Amino acid sequence: MLEKMEILHVEKVIEEFETMTKDAENVQRETLKKILEENGSAEYLQNLGLNGRTDPQSFKACVPVVTHQDLEPYIQRIVDGASSPVLTGKPITTISLSSGTTQGRPKFVPFNDELMETTLQIFRTSYAFRNREFPVKNGKALQFIYSSKQSRTKGGLFAGTATTNVFRNSQFKKAMKAMQSQCCSPDEVIFGPDFRQSLYCHLLCGLIFREEIQLVSSTFAHSIVHAFRTLEQVWEELCDDIREGILTSRITFPSVRSAMAKLLKPNPELADLIHRKISGLSNWYGLIPELFPNVKYIYGIMTGSMEHYLKKLRHYAGDVPLISADYGSSEGWIGANINPNVPTESTTYAVLPNIGYFEFIPLKENVEEQVHDRGDANILSMEPKPVSLTEVKIGEEYEVIVTSFAGFPFLEIIKYIRKSFRPSPMSRLEVNCFSLEAWGRGLYRYRLGDVVKVMGFHNSTPELKFICRRNLMLTVNIDKNTEKDLQQAVEEAAKLIAEEKQEVIDFSSHVDMWTDPGHYVIFWEISGEVSDEVLKECCNCLDRSFVDAGYVSSRKVSAIGPLELRVLWRGTFQKVLDHYLGLGAAVSQFKTPRCVGPTNYNVLQILCDNVAKTYFSTAF
Repeated sequence: MLEKMEILHVEKVIEEFETMTKDAENVQRETLKKILEENGSAEYLQNLGLNGRTDPQSFKACVPVVTHQDLEPYIQRIVDGASSPVLTGKPITTISLSSGTTQGRPKFVPFNDELMETTLQIFRTSYAFRNREFPVKNGKALQFIYSSKQSRTKGGLFAGTATTNVFRNSQFKKAMKAMQSQCCSPDEVIFGPDFRQSLYCHLLCGLIFREEIQLVSSTFAHSIVHAFRTLEQVWEELCDDIREGILTSRITFPSVRSAMAKLLKPNPELADLIHRKISGLSNWYGLIPELFPNVKYIYGIMTGSMEHYLKKLRHYAGDVPLISADYGSSEGWIGANINPNVPTESTTYAVLPNIGYFEFIPLKENVEEQVHDRGDANILSMEPKPVSLTEVKIGEEYEVIVTSFAGFPFLEIIKYIRKSFRPSPMSRLEVNCFSLEAWGRGLYRYRLGDVVKVMGFHNSTPELKFICRRNLMLTVNIDKNTEKDLQQAVEEAAKLIAEEKQEVIDFSSHVDMWTDPGHYVIFWEISGEVSDEVLKECCNCLDRSFVDAGYVSSRKVSAIGPLELRVLWRGTFQKVLDHYLGLGAAVSQFKTPRCVGPTNYNVLQILCDNVAKTYFSTAF
């Protein structure tokens, strides 16, 4: 479709979406049928006794709900070089590598044409609704996007981060052109080998084309905030480059220098204008519209763990609207943001019923209490039965189950292939006997681990609000505090340092079970100096802000120890980012890990090695 059109027909896209979501139940049935027909030859499905049946009832009766632990034996066979279709049907040519920030280890996920088409469908759908409210003309986008190095496995497959595979795909550029959202930076910058040099050049390109920039975007809000924090440090050097028409010596890669030389010409008038604009700002408020006067909105994933960065992003944005991007994961996409006018904290995602088959496990408090600290098998046996896409109820929370066309999680990949890694970061993918040509589609009743709340319906498809990751939980005794609870506690305590005109740059947490009793540890990186008195009160405020009944009662009887606030040296979370980049992750996919468990030893060590001050709560 994109090859035949220069500009996306947004009303046609919306019309197709409306038609599809009015018949979500039948679309789901047909989607499941297609997935099972394409993968019917796979040994995994053959052994489950489907016998060619593709209806939802037979599928649910025969195929179990699974986690990665259930699939380990199949993964091992594939890693060992199985050439038959063990899990899926058709071949792939590319593997995606997730960031690894959630579990401390990356996932390997097959990337194929179906996943790319699903990605573009999500992009087209949300763009159509977004452009109806905030129309962009034929301008440019300042996109803080980065790639990692692509490598090849021994089986001949290309391997790189998910964002790298998307950005390198020819259909992506055609889609961005159709959506009038072409990146202002040349490919050499996007695919540059050093993200710091690429970031500097992204900023420089944005300033060169400042009048043409109509939107600012990145995969995550964190990347946008990080970019403009960097601009605060290098803006005078950027002005010098523009004034002289000569690129700074900090950019060392020849391909990047050559590409930038084609864009950079002496322009003292522009340099002086930018200098005046920035010099006239008050504490960097409204930086983005001041530099890019025609920007219509700022776009990226801003929900979940990204909500922490919204305050700073709003400060940079001034009155420019913030719009959260779509809902997906390494395993595939789920829904599109079709309500771009709502506040980012209230963003919902309408599920596209043709991009996968979706089920939802109802979350009941009494069930969660019964299965506390038990294994996956017990959880599966005691939880309510999953319901279908159209059976969910408004106001209820669920865990998402995905059956998809593409994407298969390798959560334990390091366990299996670490012995075959080679020294350089991305050659970690060069795995002996990694013969994956014979498999590549399908993901059956896989627990995504995301908790969502049904906020309403668009026609017959639900609109979901992302709540948190279910497995990212602080717990010592009978307490259960989620990533969302942690975020709210940090927001409440951060108000105290805001009175001193300081801010929490980033944060994480850890459950310290080496002490008796165990206790919560909260890591903060702060923008400037804050008095001990205020930080002691911040520590107490954090402790009081966890209102889970199990936590409060346990604290009162000393079954959980006093909360510990560890204030980190400036730049600590940059070291965490550098750690993940060293593993081959791309900045575009980076998410600060909010709950650092013992298996994520390297990150925990970075945090613990960079503690400047420590405080213990006296709230209880």
